[in-house]
Amino acid sequence: MWDFYCRELIAETGPVGERLRVREIDDDEGRRLVRIVRRGSGSVVTWRRAQMVLLSAQGMDAAAIAKVAFTSEDRVRDVIRNFNADGFGSLYPKYKGGRAPKFTLGGSNTRSWR
Repeated sequence: MWDFYCRELIAETGPVGERLRVREIDDDEGRRLVRIVRRGSGSVVTWRRAQMVLLSAQGMDAAAIAKVAFTSEDRVRDVIRNFNADGFGSLYPKYKGGRAPKFTLGGSNTRSWR
């Protein structure tokens, strides 16, 4: 059923000018992507990005992936470009928690945390 749905989405998108695809991934990387997508217990951001990369590796274009992932084609292309450049590190969000420190004029090393 899933394969039929994906093929139907690919057929609906029509011809694409320049097709952006994920780089060649080996078996270990493919298993790691599938594990992230199937597990689903981590970050939702990581899961969605891994899903986009995996679908691209299976031959889907950006428009079809955007429909499946409910996002824009530009976002899909960004995720694929980032994965091609940085690998698995690009799948994980770069959250920085907490409040930014407020620097005072008293000196370069003096910080006020309020």
